Amino acid sequence: MEFVGDIGGGSPYKPSLFELIAQDQLRDLLQPALKYVLSVFAQRSPRYLLRLVNRHEEFYAVIMLFVERHYLREHGASFSEHFYGLKRRRKPVIETERANAAVGGIPQHEKLRKIDMFQSLMFLVGVPYIRAKAQDYYEQLGGGVDSDLMVGSINPFSPTADKYCIYQTVGNRLRHAFKSLYPWVNSGYELWLLAYNVGYLFDKTPFYRPWLSWIGVDLRRLGPGDYRLMDAKAQAAAQKLPSRNTILAVIRRLILTSPRILLDSLKFLLPLSIFFVKFLEWWYSPSSPARSLVTAPKGPPIPPPRVLPPHPKGLSIEGLKYGTCPICHNAIENATALPSGYVFCYKCAHPYVEEHRKCPVTLLPARVWQLRKVLI
Repeated sequence: MEFVGDIGGGSPYKPSLFELIAQDQLRDLLQPALKYVLSVFAQRSPRYLLRLVNRHEEFYAVIMLFVERHYLREHGASFSEHFYGLKRRRKPVIETERANAAVGGIPQHEKLRKIDMFQSLMFLVGVPYIRAKAQDYYEQLGGGVDSDLMVGSINPFSPTADKYCIYQTVGNRLRHAFKSLYPWVNSGYELWLLAYNVGYLFDKTPFYRPWLSWIGVDLRRLGPGDYRLMDAKAQAAAQKLPSRNTILAVIRRLILTSPRILLDSLKFLLPLSIFFVKFLEWWYSPSSPARSLVTAPKGPPIPPPRVLPPHPKGLSIEGLKYGTCPICHNAIENATALPSGYVFCYKCAHPYVEEHRKCPVTLLPARVWQLRKVLI
């Protein structure tokens, strides 16, 4: 990656915006890939792994805390940054890259301190965790779906609204405020990051993320001094091998070096797992050639369920043409199906089910959140 030219010239060690976006996307793909793998194994061992799946955000944050801490201490970069040949350094007041390259090595004043690593971990692990929990809570509250179509929600303009004063308590008011403000706050956050990306692209700021300027750290490509230091560490680790190839010496070496080897191997294992998950998604997708290799099951096809007959006290559907609403007797607009299987206009079905809580044809129980839009 150190040989990739930067757009617009400038320092050869300054990474391009595309490299920074690529390492961001790699980090964003790790969480769904790990969740998919856990979900697959949880189906076989739900007793042990189901709790991890239900608490996936916390489990992922703990794992990434150890992984990112290891890479910041050993390589001065996060996992995804090191994968793309980048490093973090303390932003100097005066750039002396040519002098540093001539002398060799990494300047002491550019190395990350403990406080820099701690602040980096806060933004690498803490901020994504908070955003994931906020998104999950927003989806639990209904997300972008109208509150009239959610379970237990009451239309404030319905006759039953007086029985349920859901906005009278402080908790309900806070939830309603969070649901209303979260899309705007999240959109403003994304626009904020976009503004920094555009500023970095046109050399208006040396930081592509605002929090990097807060902690005084920027991203650079690995230079010759960094690669010499990596080679020196590898040679030092090779010299620590036991002189006698005994079983005890080998076991002792494996115990001492296995955590480091495991964390360093994540540089190859995690991207490989992402590729494997994406391959499985493609393989089991409807457009995959794997569908053509699957043979049809033997035996007769399963017949469709029996149509529920109309209730004698319900609306009559005799003589109605296909595509006619049983309520308004006009052509169905915005077709909506009830659990009974009958289709109505949405503007007809919603107020009827909201008031009577049953299907107008079969008189079976129904709720507004059970309405389903269909295409006919």
